[in-house]
Amino acid sequence: MRVHRSFAFIDLSGFTAYTVRQGDERAVGQLSTFRTIVRDICSRRAVRIAKWLGDGAMLVSVEPTPLLATLLEVEHSMNTSHSDLKVRSGGTDGDVILHEGDDYIGGAVNVAARLCDLAPGGAIYVTADLAESRPLWAAISSVMNLEVKGFTESIEVVSLGFADLKGATSLCPVCRIPLNAEVADSSTLDAAGVTVLFCSDSCRETWDRRPQLAPEQQGSLRTPLMGW
Repeated sequence: MRVHRSFAFIDLSGFTAYTVRQGDERAVGQLSTFRTIVRDICSRRAVRIAKWLGDGAMLVSVEPTPLLATLLEVEHSMNTSHSDLKVRSGGTDGDVILHEGDDYIGGAVNVAARLCDLAPGGAIYVTADLAESRPLWAAISSVMNLEVKGFTESIEVVSLGFADLKGATSLCPVCRIPLNAEVADSSTLDAAGVTVLFCSDSCRETWDRRPQLAPEQQGSLRTPLMGW
């Protein structure tokens, strides 16, 4: 069956060399942090982890924007976790064959894998078409034409990063991505009447489902007034 999907490959850049330098135990610790972050983000953003690939993973999404948001958040979360290793990723979308219900065969899968291989640590390489679906808080860092192994013509590739925000900013309360009113997906007021900005519907829904304090507990000495 032929389907249209968005694909990404992500991995820990320099993992093998890190293992040699730091030892297996420390490397496994880095890998565990990486996998925990990827699982949490993919679950919240409705992106499927198609398979784990040692120090990396293949991701699949029906919609392109959540996939790009996932790649950016994984990079952001790894940086804020003070990981010793950087994440690199490559992505594209296209029509592929869904084989035996859980595998994808087609050029789009191959391009995403190749772009991940070409990306340096900390970089997100995606095809230009896919980049058009980036969230508002993402920005194009650079555009290049790359020779990709197995393809006769060069491919226009975009490096994605975070938008340069002007004016007052705040953090999405769920994923901690920096936002301002111009790039936020939505907003609401917290218990103190302060505006809360969200990067996506998925983060907004997670925040809405958070445990709520009983009215008599709000602002008490035992339980301070909280927006989270």
